[in-house]
Amino acid sequence: MIRPMFGFRPKPKKFDYQYRYYDPEKDEREKRKKRIKFETHTRRRPAQFTRVLFYAALLSIVVYLISL
Repeated sequence: MIRPMFGFRPKPKKFDYQYRYYDPEKDEREKRKKRIKFETHTRRRPAQFTRVLFYAALLSIVVYLISL
């Protein structure tokens, strides 16, 4: 916010462009190398249910202590 007051102007970002050319032979070689891979993910049950039980137990203890 203060920089524009002192004459600071943002400069355009520089980048290096890498030229890419399509090579059909290389594409065919890559297709042959690629195979279908099945990824299996072991789905872990989220710990939200245990957190809710923990907070409910904690809240009930606090309410019990206050009511004494």
